[in-house]
Amino acid sequence: MKKSLFITLLASLSVLAGCSDKEVANVSLGLFTFKDIKIEAFVDEKIPGVTCHVAYINSPLQLTDPSESSVSCRRTGEITSAMINTIDKSSEGEVVFKKSQSVFFKTLRIRRIFDAEHQTVLYLSYSTKVMSGSFKHGLSSVPLWGTKAYKAEGYTTQSAPKSVAHVS
Repeated sequence: MKKSLFITLLASLSVLAGCSDKEVANVSLGLFTFKDIKIEAFVDEKIPGVTCHVAYINSPLQLTDPSESSVSCRRTGEITSAMINTIDKSSEGEVVFKKSQSVFFKTLRIRRIFDAEHQTVLYLSYSTKVMSGSFKHGLSSVPLWGTKAYKAEGYTTQSAPKSVAHVS
């Protein structure tokens, strides 16, 4: 009796916790699996002309969700040079989306990385915990071609710090 009450309580809490104003879809994987594919949308805060959709598995009756995820980002508005100038252009980029997937410190993250040579904004989704021997990841790209941010002369990449010459 206590076990079934606990499971019912857990299921209720997970349904309430799963409600999100960013949620676009919730697709059941079957009656007896208790796993769903959740799809959330977010607009890049620094480049509001980009909207991303993230799909991931949600398993409310387990302590951890599977690591598989995918991301798809598209230009849905204007992108300007001023917007591109505000983003982190390092090779690591910056985290633009984060969602906990476990009580054991596993997180789904999406990083924005700028490819200056190809004038493309990349969005990399990944899990912070190794599952089945590898990190699960996905990639989406938004080219600047055809936007106000595209520069015929290109963007300069961050150069390595200059070393100081020693004088004897």
